[in-house]
Amino acid sequence: MLDFFSKGGVLMYPIALCSFFGVAIFFNKLFEFRKIFKDFEKSVDEIMHQKPYMILPIIEAIENGAKEREISLIGTKQIKKIERGLSWLALIATIAPLLGLTGTVTGMIKAFMVISSTTSVNPSMLASGIWEALITTAAGLIVAIPIHVGHHYLEKKADDIALIMREMTISIMTRIKNGV
Repeated sequence: MLDFFSKGGVLMYPIALCSFFGVAIFFNKLFEFRKIFKDFEKSVDEIMHQKPYMILPIIEAIENGAKEREISLIGTKQIKKIERGLSWLALIATIAPLLGLTGTVTGMIKAFMVISSTTSVNPSMLASGIWEALITTAAGLIVAIPIHVGHHYLEKKADDIALIMREMTISIMTRIKNGV
């Protein structure tokens, strides 16, 4: 494995960083979303009593008599907090294959430099440039594809949380309005 990494050249380092940060962000958001979903599995009465952190500002605003526009703004801010980090996943999923493509170009440049520097070319002389080209391309795609899939999965979950928060807000507003 380390042999492949070293044959991939210097661009393997930023690709590896993309992999590390992409996986870290994905799992961080996954665990955060699971906690939010678990909090929202409770009844409206339990949520109003326990006040989970994600809906707490909305509940407080409703209890303090905030207008619908203010509550909507607070809800939008909470949704932004939920979505925080997802744009980084999208960026990593975009950058990783571009880094791989850059490695392809630099590897082919090395191979052509070998060809131009000699009159008799042995295929083994081209091997290091071709290795770099192929390995960085594969590495960039191997990093980008699962991160791209994970990003879309988390985006869908964030949308689901936003919908649940809207429904929960309406339920809480109705309860407080009716004095329940």
